[in-house]
Amino acid sequence: MARRQEGRTAGGETAVSGSPRAVRRALAYLRSYKREAAGAFVALILSSAASLATPQLIRVAIDEGIVPRSLYVILLAVGGLVGAALMRGLFQFLQGYLAERASQGVAYDLRNDLFAKIERLGFGYYDKVETGQLVTRLTSDVEQIRTFAGSGVVQLAAAAVMLVGTTTLLFSLNWRLALIALAIIPVIVVLLLRFVRRIGPLFRGVQQTLGRLNSILQEDLAGIRVIRTFAREDYERERYRSVNEELLGRNLETVRTFSNNFPFVFLLANLGTLLIILFGGLQVIGGGLTVGELVAFNTYLGFLLFPILTIGFLAAGISRAGASSQRVFEVLDALLEVEDAPNAVPLPPVSCRVEFDDISFRYPGDEREILRNISFTAEPGQTVAILGTTGSGKSTLVNLIPRFYDVTEGSVKLDGHDVRDVTLSSLRGQIGIVLQTSLLFSGPVRDNIAYGRPDATQTEIEAAARAANAHEFIRELPQGYDSMIGERGVGLSGGQRQRIAIARALLVDPRLLILDDSTSAVDAETETAIQESLDQLMREGNRTAFVIAQRASTVRDADLILVLDGGTIVAQGTHEELLSESELYNEILRSQIIVENTAATSEERG
Repeated sequence: MARRQEGRTAGGETAVSGSPRAVRRALAYLRSYKREAAGAFVALILSSAASLATPQLIRVAIDEGIVPRSLYVILLAVGGLVGAALMRGLFQFLQGYLAERASQGVAYDLRNDLFAKIERLGFGYYDKVETGQLVTRLTSDVEQIRTFAGSGVVQLAAAAVMLVGTTTLLFSLNWRLALIALAIIPVIVVLLLRFVRRIGPLFRGVQQTLGRLNSILQEDLAGIRVIRTFAREDYERERYRSVNEELLGRNLETVRTFSNNFPFVFLLANLGTLLIILFGGLQVIGGGLTVGELVAFNTYLGFLLFPILTIGFLAAGISRAGASSQRVFEVLDALLEVEDAPNAVPLPPVSCRVEFDDISFRYPGDEREILRNISFTAEPGQTVAILGTTGSGKSTLVNLIPRFYDVTEGSVKLDGHDVRDVTLSSLRGQIGIVLQTSLLFSGPVRDNIAYGRPDATQTEIEAAARAANAHEFIRELPQGYDSMIGERGVGLSGGQRQRIAIARALLVDPRLLILDDSTSAVDAETETAIQESLDQLMREGNRTAFVIAQRASTVRDADLILVLDGGTIVAQGTHEELLSESELYNEILRSQIIVENTAATSEERG
C-alpha cells in the first residue's frame, strides 16, 4: 500500500484537517472492495424500492378494495404486500452481508497498514507515545471505523435514498400537505447539527481516556512482580480506578448529550404527525383527499422522519469514526525519522572499521545535546569498551551505529560508508546486538535463538548456544531446545535470558557485535565463561565489538576504552594508558571493583 504521508503541523500533530477528511480517507479503503460495496448499494436500492411501494399498496387496498368492498383487489394488495416484504427481507440480508464483508476488509487493511507502520517507526517516536495508545488505535479505533464503513455507510446511503424517494412521493400525493410536513424539517436539522458539534469532541475524549486506561493495564501486567514486591497493589488499583472513573464520566457525558437532544427531535416528529392528521382529515372531509391517500401520506411521513432521525443517530457514528480516523492517521502519517535514503545502496560485506566523525546528537524535539563532538576510530577486529558516568550517553552512542537514531551532526561510517547512505536491512544484517534488557518471545527456545536466522540448522543453533555458555542449561530443560518460553522469557532467570539473547546475536554471524552491558545479570563465573567464548569468537572471526560494561573485569583486555562524561569523550586509550592518565577512569574502576568485591564476599558468605 502506498505510503500515506501528509506532513505535520508545527505542533507535531498530523495535518488531517478535521474528522470529515479523516473519515473520507478511511472510507477510501473501500475501493479495494468495490464489488461488495456496489452489491450492497444495489441491494439497498431494491430494498428501499420495496419499502416505498408498501404505502401505495395500502392505499390501493383501502381506496379500491375496502371502500368499494372488492375482495379481489384486497387479495391482490395483500399479495403485493407479502411480495414486497419478502423482497425487502432478501435484499436487506444481501445488503447487510455484503456491507459487512467490505467493512471487515477495511479493518483488515487498516490493521495491516498500522502494524506495518508501527514496525517502521523510529525509536524516537516510541520515546514520546504510550504503548497503550497504540494498542487502542489498532483495536478500538479500527473497530469504530469498521462499524461505520459497514453498517454506518449503508444506513447513511439508505437514509439518503429514502429521503429523496419519500419527498418525491409526498409531493406527488399532495403538495399542500407535503409543504406542511416539510416545515418542521429545518428545525430538526438545526437540532441535529448542534448535536453533531457537541458529540465529536466527546468521542475523541473517550478514545484518548481509553488509551490511557490501556496503558495503565499494560504497565501493570508487565510489572506485576515489581508491584507485589513493593506492596503497591492498592496504589495501582486506585490509579486504574481513577482513570476508569474518568472514562465512565466521559461516556455518561455522551449519553447525556444524546438524552438532551433526541427527545426534542421526536417531539417535533410527533407534532408533524398531528398536523398531517388535522389538515389531512379536513381535506378528506372536503373530498380533496381519500382515506387511503391520507394513510399512505402519513406512512410516507414516517418514512421521511425515519431517515432524518437515522442521519441524526449516524452523526454520532460519524463523529466517533472521525475521532478514531484522526487517531489512526496520526500514526499512519507520522514521519519516519530513520528510513532508507532515496539513493541508498546495499552495504557490501564489511571488515568493520567504525569511524565516528565529529558527531553530535540530540533526541527529536529536544534541544539538549546528549552527545557532543564525538570522534574516534575502531579498527577491524578491535574490541571497544565504553564506560562512563550515569546518563553520559553510552547506550545512545552504540545506538547510532545500526541507525536506531540518526546523528544530528557529523557522520558514522563503516568501512568508509556513511550508515545513512546504505539500506537499513543490509546495515543491520551485519550487526549483532545484545541489549541490557534481554527480550525473549513466547515460543520454543530454538525459535528464540534462531530469530535472526529462521533457516539455521540445529547444529548451528547449538553452536551459538555453546558460545554463549547456554547449551548446558538448555539441555537440562524439560524438552531441551523445544522447551516453551513464557511471554518475555518468564520461567527463565535473568542470566539465562541474557545467554539466550547472546546466542541469538551470535547465530547471525555478525561482523560487528554490540553488547550493551549484556552480562550484568550473570554471576562472575558465568560472565567469565561467556567472555572467554566471545573473545575467542571475535579473534577467530576478526569481528569488531562494542561493549558497554559495568564491571572492571570486562574492559581490561579491550583494545580501546572510551570514557564518557556529560556526552563527551573525556579520555580514550588502553587500560594501562587510562590508569596513568585518566582520573575519572580510575574513579569508575575503583567503584566497580568495590561493588564486585562486595558481591563476591556476599556469595562466599551465602
